[in-house]
Amino acid sequence: MRRYGPAALLLLTGGAVLRITLFGDLYLRYVQAGLRPYLIVSGVALVLLGLVTAVLRHRTTGPHEDVHHEDVHHEDVHHEDDAGPAGHAGHEGHSHGPAGPRVAWLLTLPALALLLFPPPALGSYSAGREAAQRAAQGVGAFPALPAGNPVELTVAEFSSRAIYDSGRSLKGRTVRLTGFVTHGDDGTWYVTRLVVTCCAADATTGKVEIRNADDDVLPADTWVTVTGAWRPKGRLGSDAAWPPVLDAATVAQVKQPADPYEKP
Repeated sequence: MRRYGPAALLLLTGGAVLRITLFGDLYLRYVQAGLRPYLIVSGVALVLLGLVTAVLRHRTTGPHEDVHHEDVHHEDVHHEDDAGPAGHAGHEGHSHGPAGPRVAWLLTLPALALLLFPPPALGSYSAGREAAQRAAQGVGAFPALPAGNPVELTVAEFSSRAIYDSGRSLKGRTVRLTGFVTHGDDGTWYVTRLVVTCCAADATTGKVEIRNADDDVLPADTWVTVTGAWRPKGRLGSDAAWPPVLDAATVAQVKQPADPYEKP
């Protein structure tokens, strides 16, 4: 059975990739939507390669393999005669065959985990580990916001306008933000989103401090939609302006969106 290990690993990995891309939106937890076609092609290629590997392994097994095993058996007997029981036990401790060491089967565990138990999207733990870093951009005028209230903005859009917009386009407007809850050390809480350029590995954090919310503070990682008004804070472009503040009018719990990440 060990000779089919590489084929099994390829099939499991390819199957896991196809499962998260073809049968739902799970892949959005890890990469941008635009990478879906590449994941599908990769998954199909891995499955086909696994099938080809299995067929080739099957075809190449025959009488010569039995001869090989017989030779190995004679070699074991020879070592036992030379080194005694201790030497034979040492050989067993290093047990491996033509398909490689048995420990290589442990490589199937990550593929099985992705196939059966896909990891959740990044959340408050990942956001809390990142320092307060902001995109390198200067203070300047931003395009006008759409007419009507409330204005639906991403956390990143709201933060950029609150910190860098010399035209104060948020002033007097009602905005609506959606994200997950994170907590500060001083009892404050934030609406937070992770911004992904390519995949989850390059995620950066954007967050908005929520004030004047009447409800009790919700647990970390709870997804909410907050409607409210911007509260100016600090000098534009300075550290004192970050994180921006939203005076909440309403806070509603919502389901995690299919795509939990924002795009830059």
